[in-house]
Amino acid sequence: MDVTLETRRLVLRPPHPADARRMASFLDNFAVSGNLSRVPYPYRLADARDYLARWQKDAPAEETNFVIDLDGECCVGQIGFHGDAFGPVVGYWLAQPFWSRGLMSEAARAAIAWYFETTGALELRSGVFHFNRASLAIQRKLGFVETGISMRHCLARGEQVRHIDTILTRAAWAERDGQ
Repeated sequence: MDVTLETRRLVLRPPHPADARRMASFLDNFAVSGNLSRVPYPYRLADARDYLARWQKDAPAEETNFVIDLDGECCVGQIGFHGDAFGPVVGYWLAQPFWSRGLMSEAARAAIAWYFETTGALELRSGVFHFNRASLAIQRKLGFVETGISMRHCLARGEQVRHIDTILTRAAWAERDGQ
């Protein structure tokens, strides 16, 4: 979907080819890519261009991705949705220079609110590699609960990694009102 969301400090917008250089620069950092399932390391400009070339403007909500722009800074991260064997999943990354400012919590709150408003989905899944405590804290703050442990391949690490699986139900989101 071609949607733009605004928060107090952020604009979540569709990706475009001009984002490739910043994406490549930020994802070619093992501290970022090593926390993600589907991102290689090293991450090159060609990887970013390939990803952006596959983005479709008319994708359904379940396949929508947003670039995160911060006031004065374009493309500091991404958040988006994709299908998984167990249902819709939200995934995200934020460039390391922007960590510990509450930006991902702000972006995730807006994207998840939009997702539940736009779809009939009853739940949304996510999770983190066992060592990514900051991301787990974001998910807990948003109402995700842990459902178990699985093994998931991390492309950047080239191995299976213990993954903490999480879920957020529409009912839990409505009860928390996204706070």
